[in-house]
Amino acid sequence: MTDSLSDAPEISLIHDYLHTYHATLVTTDGCYAVSVQGEIIVNGLHIPYHLVPDEGFLGKSAKWRKLDSAARFAMLKARWNDEARAKLEAQLMLCAEQVLVIARDFDLDPTATLSAFQAKYELARFRCQLALDRIDALKGGKAATRQADKTHNAVNLSLYPESFTVAQAMPRHFIAILGPTNSGKTHSAMQHLMKAKSGVYLAPLRLLALENYRRLTDAGVAVSLITGEQRKLHPEATHVASTVEMLNPNRVVEVAVIDEIQLLEDQDRGAAWTAAVCGVPASTVYLLGALEAQPAIESLVKRVGGTLEVRKLQRMSPLEMEKKPLGSLSNLQAGDVLIAFSRREVLNWRDQAIEQGFKVSAIYGNLSPEVRQAQAERFIDGETKIVVGTDAIGMGLNTPARRIIFTTANKWDGYADGTIAASLAKQIAGRAGRFGEHETGYVAGLDAKTHQMIAALLKEAPEPLPGTGFFVSPNLDYLQQISAATGETKLQPLLELFAKHINVHDEFFLPANLSEQIEKARWLDTLVLSLNDRFVFSLCPISTKFAMLESAFKDWTQARAKRRAAPLLRMDGMGGRNELQYLEDTCKLYSAYAWLGFRMPDTFPSGEMAESLMQSTSEQIDKLLQKQNTSRKPAKVGKARRGAWAK
Repeated sequence: MTDSLSDAPEISLIHDYLHTYHATLVTTDGCYAVSVQGEIIVNGLHIPYHLVPDEGFLGKSAKWRKLDSAARFAMLKARWNDEARAKLEAQLMLCAEQVLVIARDFDLDPTATLSAFQAKYELARFRCQLALDRIDALKGGKAATRQADKTHNAVNLSLYPESFTVAQAMPRHFIAILGPTNSGKTHSAMQHLMKAKSGVYLAPLRLLALENYRRLTDAGVAVSLITGEQRKLHPEATHVASTVEMLNPNRVVEVAVIDEIQLLEDQDRGAAWTAAVCGVPASTVYLLGALEAQPAIESLVKRVGGTLEVRKLQRMSPLEMEKKPLGSLSNLQAGDVLIAFSRREVLNWRDQAIEQGFKVSAIYGNLSPEVRQAQAERFIDGETKIVVGTDAIGMGLNTPARRIIFTTANKWDGYADGTIAASLAKQIAGRAGRFGEHETGYVAGLDAKTHQMIAALLKEAPEPLPGTGFFVSPNLDYLQQISAATGETKLQPLLELFAKHINVHDEFFLPANLSEQIEKARWLDTLVLSLNDRFVFSLCPISTKFAMLESAFKDWTQARAKRRAAPLLRMDGMGGRNELQYLEDTCKLYSAYAWLGFRMPDTFPSGEMAESLMQSTSEQIDKLLQKQNTSRKPAKVGKARRGAWAK
């Protein structure tokens, strides 16, 4: 059920209620839940907590989606209130008292044990049990089976930074440059990088790696581009522009720039940023990102060693909410950017904008970086007048937008349709009013409810990133250690052992979300492949949710198992209404083959051809998107279709 305009007061009440009770809504295990923060005091010891109460689940995502805002608010109040907080804190105090008694009797430090109370997405009763398991492990008790003890001790994540021997052996100075979108965070860091004798730029996206590769090249720097599926190697390179996952922890450089540092908190990819901060071997390391990342940066740098300097920047041009919503696409103006949160909705709103007589660029996550850049450049050059995009424009695309217009404040998060985070709303809205292009940036909602919600999100105080719980992904060495300790040889259970059992030592480092990797491992464990091969395939950036891509992935892994070369099939174009989707999937297939070509060239010998076909397919997609700009006739005045919200 979609919230109606009349639900807006309840939506606002939910936000106010959560703020008052120090709580947030989260999704965990396919359910919505309320995650709460606070502090208990036991024997004079202040113990913070951040947990999901045992009664904090609000229902399966499908059930939650069907409720209107009033019903959601009622359920929230029933599950989290003063009585519920008292019950939770009594539960935590009882557990803490037990821990402190054991710590006193055996002369143990309870600090790491009680940090179990800080786990944003997990139930209180599980964390209490973990705290008791930890203190039992410390006193030498038999809290776990002997086999589990071996697993726990196979990898000690508390020693994770020390595994990066090159970076740990050198003095490093960290410079955090923090500020909102359009505050000029990148400029000074890139200037230092350009002048350095050697350096590396680590990007969250291939698009940003490519953009700064070009920036360094234009400045006369000998630079190579290295991403998972693309290489442009300079024979005398002093610098590298790469995606953050491609960090080389053994190449010492003078300056490193790590972009979008707030992604440390990302459960799926945050491990790459943890690894970069721990392991980049540079004398000076720039950390660029949002202001709310400061506590996390301070905590992590203190742990890994080195000096830290924090610079805070303000936005260079003002950002203002429009006084009223857009109301209708007939009120669009050249320079506007419409935001939707799915490919389908982007293409729907694009078609409607075309009917208003505008040429439109479309930007969404399923497009390759080359297509997104090409579509953005058409807007920059004035060939198109409007952009319709997802939150893909929020990171890495500097379009000269005068105004950002949200068609909705809701986004599907993999489980349910819910209100976007304030941080995401701010990052997207911040793309309006690019400095040097417009004196002021403007933000609006398409309809009154969306306008009200976006205004509230932009006013919301940012929640600081926590100073603990940094994500770590297992490398092959970790998995081999667990295998040696347990006798387990299959990849799926090894990954599950890492995810479930390697967090007893402390809570400073946590296993990342490995669900997608584990899903691939199920198939890989059926094949006669080495653990190394299965591990590499499990990281291949190809989605098995689409039949064509899943079929290719299985064919490739079987070819490796049979010690045969995997041919690169040139996919012919497909006409009709699904041509765009087909080309997008084909581009992803070529990209995945190229990725494997760099890691298993004997099995995937056509990597260079895959790169070439990836580029030519991207050009086809860009041309098709432009062709669709002219294949629809503008609607007559007064006859334009309106968005679904107005029907």
